[in-house]
Amino acid sequence: MIATGLLLPGSHRAAALADDRAVARAALRVEAAWVAAQSRAGLAPDGAAAAAHAAVDRVPLDDAALTELAVASEGGGNPVIPLLAAYRRAVTREYGQPLGAVHASLTSQDVMDTALALVLRDVRAAVLDGLGRTGDALARLVSQHRATVMVGRTLTQHALPTSFGLKAASWLAGVDDAADDVAARAVLPVSFGGAAGTLAATVARCTRPGDSEREALARVDELLGHWAEELGLDLPDGVWHTNRVPVLRVVGSLGETAAALARMANDVLTMSRPEVGELREPAAEGRGVSSAMPQKQNPVLSVLLKRTGLAAPGLTAQVLAGAAAADDERPDGGWHAEWPPLRELAVLAAAASSHAAELAAGLTVREDRMARNLADAGTGVMAERLTAQLAPVLAHGEGPGAKEAVQEAVRAAPQDPDAVARALAARVEAAGPEALPRGVDPADVAGWIRSLLDPRGYLGAAPHLCDRAAARHEERKRS
Repeated sequence: MIATGLLLPGSHRAAALADDRAVARAALRVEAAWVAAQSRAGLAPDGAAAAAHAAVDRVPLDDAALTELAVASEGGGNPVIPLLAAYRRAVTREYGQPLGAVHASLTSQDVMDTALALVLRDVRAAVLDGLGRTGDALARLVSQHRATVMVGRTLTQHALPTSFGLKAASWLAGVDDAADDVAARAVLPVSFGGAAGTLAATVARCTRPGDSEREALARVDELLGHWAEELGLDLPDGVWHTNRVPVLRVVGSLGETAAALARMANDVLTMSRPEVGELREPAAEGRGVSSAMPQKQNPVLSVLLKRTGLAAPGLTAQVLAGAAAADDERPDGGWHAEWPPLRELAVLAAAASSHAAELAAGLTVREDRMARNLADAGTGVMAERLTAQLAPVLAHGEGPGAKEAVQEAVRAAPQDPDAVARALAARVEAAGPEALPRGVDPADVAGWIRSLLDPRGYLGAAPHLCDRAAARHEERKRS
């Protein structure tokens, strides 16, 4: 079993996809599909496939049986060996006698890697479902708040005005990119190779008297194709017993998912701080409570998303280390080291996609607090715009340039736009009316400068970028 609470809060949302029961059942399905593939290829007797499939449900997989299997796995270093013994007994009962086609010419790594392919297929579906729902909810926020003005922050400090829609658009882009990557890369093919990666036993099994090498190999390809079709998995070009790139592609896409969702959570955590108060997580019975402080409502969904983002690099690195340790024709420990971090990362990524969907769909956006925080940020957030507009004007006059003049004005009156406008107007008027931009009334220079201090007029391409992000998301859904 896999721990689904205590040290991995929230993992219960996805643990059943990859727990011991799921892994064992997947391995049994792999064995049954192999018998069915041999039956289709004329290598197993009539009734073999039906007996093999029926036997899958006859192998005990209750908690006690799984514990017994886990203990027995120590003997051979993997769970396939004791599980295969139980499966053979079940097949014998179903078929009436031992069936030689069970596990014929396979090795335990073929079964284990292919079983993980089935498990990860279910994980992939769950992750994509969660990311899709998250993306849909974020796309709605992007469109709704494309021009909702707030203060942008860089290196933790107030920077320029931005829109909340654009911030959500950056979350959406990360989620959509992660979904594309999971769809393309979080897929393992069937694993074949036999005892030493040569398929020697399979070739021998497929060779008929008088066959040429080409004919025998064609039957091998046919058999492997049947096996892949039975399982609904891809058939790779070659053996990947020690070429662990397929696994690395999976963990890379799951790690990307964890990072994209944690990036969103980081912003929500910051923006939901009481002193910021721009966002609020959706509430639910029993969520966010404190054991000591009854008044608290903690942003637990974001906390768990950040947890997953922090855990993912270490889990990914452990799988990478296992892949790098692969040697000879079958790994001597590196393969075994992949399993726990791969499973934990898969479960956490699937749970995180569910957490993110709930967070995005129920997020409360407090536009009033965004407006207040932007106002509290002061006139300095408009310094860039002021400097750009006044630089050609003040270049004609004497005294400090635009950057120095703006800096002096906003520092002198950080909360008084009218005072900043009056101070800078005096500098502009001293430069002479001929220096003014076309259309500016020489009698109302202060009014012109005051208009430059309106953050709603300095969102740049933010609304357009929001529209593009939302359109891209919709296009992804149609493709």
